[in-house]
Amino acid sequence: MSIVVTGATGKLGRHVVEQLLEKVPAEQITAVVRDEAKAADFAARGVKLAVADYNTPETFDGLFAAGDKVLLISGNEFDKGRPAQHQVVIDRAKAAGVALLAYTSASGTLSAALADDHRATEAALTSSGVPYVLLRNGWYHENYTEQLAPVLEHNAVVAAAGEGRVSSASRADYAAAAVAVLTGEGHENKTYELGGDEAWGFAEYAAELSRQTGKEIVYNAVPAEVLVGILTGAGLPEPFAATLAGVDASIEKGELVVDSGDLSRLAGRPTTPFAEAITAALKG
Repeated sequence: MSIVVTGATGKLGRHVVEQLLEKVPAEQITAVVRDEAKAADFAARGVKLAVADYNTPETFDGLFAAGDKVLLISGNEFDKGRPAQHQVVIDRAKAAGVALLAYTSASGTLSAALADDHRATEAALTSSGVPYVLLRNGWYHENYTEQLAPVLEHNAVVAAAGEGRVSSASRADYAAAAVAVLTGEGHENKTYELGGDEAWGFAEYAAELSRQTGKEIVYNAVPAEVLVGILTGAGLPEPFAATLAGVDASIEKGELVVDSGDLSRLAGRPTTPFAEAITAALKG
């Protein structure tokens, strides 16, 4: 039996593999990657590598075996038809008779267009007959902490989220939940709504940045169309900018507040405070 992680060299996948290495022998882990060179560090530690690409279905032929536990990390190619990409994995997992297929989805309350691919994949997975787990990941701290340069340049947090709040958590937190499911028992056919222990608002975010930097940083709440203009002006493709503005609209409606407690329960610890993530980002 292997624990198989797709997208293993991605930003979330790396955290998952690193945390799996703390729990199980390396030879029980298979990292699915598109570029073997990017996983050389995993291979050096004894992790098995499999080279496969969602866009080339035959590369997944024979990759899974009966009894495997699989983590399907959602693809990040928004223009490539992600449900069809994910179907490749679901079909091969079913044919192989895997013991569990966990999928990194999006919050169940999220109505933004970003969620559409996830809902389609959830439907395919839950109707496939494969024992499944839906890991409905909320928003990530890193969606903000990795984008601090323009905030600090302009001394402003700009969002179209009004007074909305976000239960964000770190990638390491969400990875811990996935690892708990992959290494534990009794998770079959469960859905977990995952988010940080403490929700925050954008005015609080600006205030925390002000506190940590000593600069006066304000929150500018703007209409969605203004945010799209700002993002496209910064070089983002218009469809992606519109997707991000749609998420902000969902935040304003409270759709990314998660109060289930599932994430900290699965991780076995409190989630990473947003202020702590900001501190780490500013030091980095």
